[in-house]
Amino acid sequence: MAEIQPMSEAMYYALLALAEPGHGYAVMQRVHTLSGGRLEMGPGILYGLLARMKREGLISLTAEGPRRKVYALTPAGRRALLGEYRRLKQMVADGSGLEGYQ
Repeated sequence: MAEIQPMSEAMYYALLALAEPGHGYAVMQRVHTLSGGRLEMGPGILYGLLARMKREGLISLTAEGPRRKVYALTPAGRRALLGEYRRLKQMVADGSGLEGYQ
């Protein structure tokens, strides 16, 4: 079985934002909200990520208008997002011994 590579923070949040289909600007807003305002994703980063994730089969274009394209997770995208969530959760659990460490 091929080893799954960890996702960048931007990719993880973009996929998380696309758990509900949306267009680019909505994804940028959701990333900001989901990260508690910690992550600001500009159009250059987002549209590069969207193109990459579409090419990799993680998202698909579900609607296209004159000014907006709507994207949604594919089944492979959902599996990748869930796999990364589990990986991150395990990393936090592995480091739980650091609570109170100074």
